[in-house]
Amino acid sequence: MTDYALTEVPSTALPRVAEVVRNTNETKIRVRVNLDGTGQSRLSTGIGFFDHMLDQIARHGLIDLDIEADGDLHIDGHHTVEDVGITLGQAVAKAVGDKKGIYRYGHAYVPLDEALSRVVIDFSGRPGLVMDVPFTSGMIGSFDTQLMHEFFQGFVNHAQVTLHIDNLKGHNAHHQAETVFKAFARALRAALERDPRAAGVIPSTKGSL
Repeated sequence: MTDYALTEVPSTALPRVAEVVRNTNETKIRVRVNLDGTGQSRLSTGIGFFDHMLDQIARHGLIDLDIEADGDLHIDGHHTVEDVGITLGQAVAKAVGDKKGIYRYGHAYVPLDEALSRVVIDFSGRPGLVMDVPFTSGMIGSFDTQLMHEFFQGFVNHAQVTLHIDNLKGHNAHHQAETVFKAFARALRAALERDPRAAGVIPSTKGSL
């Protein structure tokens, strides 16, 4: 009779994939993420500029992102943008799991012509958003620039991260927004990368995040 030893699959080998569905009277949203993807995206929120910004997260964060949103756009984009942020935050939190072996912190500076933004993120387990983006226009196409704060607030609250966003320079609102989303994507990627020197270790002196 042969004894077979059970081999534990290391956390570094497990796919970090999650799907979350959120249905309310205002929106119906499905988000699927692969944190170890190649930057592929399939996006349908009904708000063109918002889809363009979400694509930046996928491409520059190397996160495969599948988002379908059916919201009350006949009112405005508020509920759709906020609820996508909430659902994306939930999906990222679910996919990252116990945070063992990740770098935890990430930061990035991204320029686009005259605009420059800095984003710093910490997968701290504590939601906190500090955002300073002095938009030079209230609208970018049909996208209300105030909704960027709602998106990131929803993400922060449900991904349980601390996030600092600063637009340092810029006079074109499209450029301002795009540098923020690209810097967010790069910072997110850096924080979620697996640290080969700390495999299986939670990056905190407390032992939990």
